[in-house]
Amino acid sequence: MASPRLETFCCSNRDAATELVVAFQPLPFGVVTAASAAVSVLLTVLQILPKRKGYRRLGQYPLPRPVSSARILFIISVCDILGCAGIILRSSLWVGLPNTVEQISEANSTDTWPDVFCLGSAMWIQLFYSASFWWTFCYAVDVFLVVKTSAGISTIILYHMITWGLALLLCIEGVAMLYYPSISNCEQGFQHAIPHYVTTYAPMLLVLVANPIFFNWTTSAVTSLLKGRQGIYTENERRLASAIKIRFFKIMLVFFICWIPNIINEGLLFYLETQGNIDDSSLRNFKNAALITWFIMGILNPMQAFLNTLAFHGWTGFDLDLSPRGGGEPAWESASTSVADAGGHDSMVGTALLYQSHVQEAKKNLNGHGQPQSDAISVLSEAKASKNVTSL
Repeated sequence: MASPRLETFCCSNRDAATELVVAFQPLPFGVVTAASAAVSVLLTVLQILPKRKGYRRLGQYPLPRPVSSARILFIISVCDILGCAGIILRSSLWVGLPNTVEQISEANSTDTWPDVFCLGSAMWIQLFYSASFWWTFCYAVDVFLVVKTSAGISTIILYHMITWGLALLLCIEGVAMLYYPSISNCEQGFQHAIPHYVTTYAPMLLVLVANPIFFNWTTSAVTSLLKGRQGIYTENERRLASAIKIRFFKIMLVFFICWIPNIINEGLLFYLETQGNIDDSSLRNFKNAALITWFIMGILNPMQAFLNTLAFHGWTGFDLDLSPRGGGEPAWESASTSVADAGGHDSMVGTALLYQSHVQEAKKNLNGHGQPQSDAISVLSEAKASKNVTSL
């Protein structure tokens, strides 16, 4: 799981609230988090591996791929997988070598390996989950820019600079202030750890607040785009706009479910820290609530990897294509370049609408630049494809 409490635990003079949650049933908690992360990684890899069937290109008129958004979705999955890998490693070691947890930042201890492992694993997990948050924010910005201005392909390098730069900067800065002057002699009191908590939760809160706004703007822009291209707004266009709304809703629902427990748990622990005597019987309900949300975090945080792929692509199935010369496509690519091979009027509605708009845009761009580009229509096809994949 991704919690700044795990970095705070590396200090020998950790606060009582951190000691409460981290020291409570460490072995069952390690098993739960490791199992959740392992299941999430396996299902996520299954989701994004190439499939033999379930998608097909539109014959000789393939829709252009929205390069930025397709790559961003894949990078988010990679960040989630790497974050889960850190959770599996840390939890497995703590379960297999329980004495390691007891030796972390012991006063006057000459063994520095437990401290190094505690710090390194915590920073690894925080870095990749923080990067996942920043990439999720960039996805919301990117789909809005692509649909609104049909410009976004060249911004992927800028997204890399922003996400990895901010993730590294905030992670290093927060940890440096937390472990000042040294990991074995952190400053007393939880006030010195506040900057670390801010740098950890800032990107998470940014996604919770800003992404719904950008998704709402994108939905409005899609509606205007459909009306402008067809001259009318029929049931076909409403279905496509509805599919995009559902896609954005699923993305935010997954994020909300996976990370709201962290905010609730942090609020409870901060409250306990301000009460002075954490062992007071009047605080029993708050302590129980903190421990319950702590275990919920251990389950839901790693599951973001798999749940994100469901929100992005729907269920892509078990029919893997692992042959070196196979014709299958990765889920993140085929979902953005193709329409599901499903019978029925619903799947053909989006195909016809998108193909007509694509041809018109291609002719216009060929006359001007010699190369067709229609990123906005590709984003629409991505949402439509995801809806059809879910129905398979």
